[in-house]
Amino acid sequence: MGQKVNPIAFRIAVTKDWRSRWFATKANFGDNLHEDLAIRGHVRRTLKQAGISRTQIERSVNRVRVTVHTARPGLVFGRKRADLDSLKAELHKLTGGKDVFIDVVEVKRPELDAQLVAENIAMQIERRISFRRAMKKTMQSVMDMGADGVRLRCSGRLNGAELSRTEQYKMGKVPLHTLRANVQYGFAEASTPAGIIGVKTWICLPDNMEEQLDATDAKAGKAPKGAARKPRRQRQQRQ
Repeated sequence: MGQKVNPIAFRIAVTKDWRSRWFATKANFGDNLHEDLAIRGHVRRTLKQAGISRTQIERSVNRVRVTVHTARPGLVFGRKRADLDSLKAELHKLTGGKDVFIDVVEVKRPELDAQLVAENIAMQIERRISFRRAMKKTMQSVMDMGADGVRLRCSGRLNGAELSRTEQYKMGKVPLHTLRANVQYGFAEASTPAGIIGVKTWICLPDNMEEQLDATDAKAGKAPKGAARKPRRQRQQRQ
C-alpha cells in the first residue's frame, strides 16, 4: 500500500522552512498551535479575494509577527491602510491581547505558485468551466512561465457524475522522491452543486530560478563567455 506524504513536510529542513517559527513549553505548545490555525483561517477568510499563497507566523514573548504572501497586496492594505489596521485589531483580539505585526510580501509570479494555481483551478470549476479545460490551460501557462514540470489532480464528482473519480495530467518532470528538487505543493477545494471537488497541484521549478531572476544576464544567469578568467599560472608569468 502506498503511503502519502505531504511534499512540503517531506522537505522540511532540507529545502523548505517551517511556516511557524517559535518555541514553547509543553504546557503552552497546544494553545499556540491552535492559535496559529485560528490566525491562518481568519486571514484566509478575510482576504479571500487577495490571493493568499501562505502565512508565516513568528512569536516572541508577547509579540506575534504574521507575514502574508499575497498576489494582490493592494487588497490587503485597502484604502489608506484601513483594511490592514482592521485585520490587525481582529488578530489582536484573537491572540488574547498580544502585539500583532503584519508584514505583506508580494508574490511576483503567481503563475508559478502551486497554492495560487490550485485555487485558480478550483475557482474555474465553481464557475461551471470544464475541469479538463481548466487543467490543460493552466498546465500550459505554468510551463510557459519557465517551470520544469507540473502535475495536476482533480478528485470528486467531476462534471456532476454519479460516481466520484480521480483524473490527473502531467507535463515535464516532477520528481517527488528527490529531496533536493524544488517542488511546490498546493491544495484547494471547489464547492459545486454535486459536492466538493479537491484540486492538488505539484510544480517543479528550476533550482537556480531565483539566481536567474536576479542576475545581470537574466537569460543565462551567468557571466558572459568573454569574461572567463584565465588560469592563475599564466597571469603570474605575464607579471
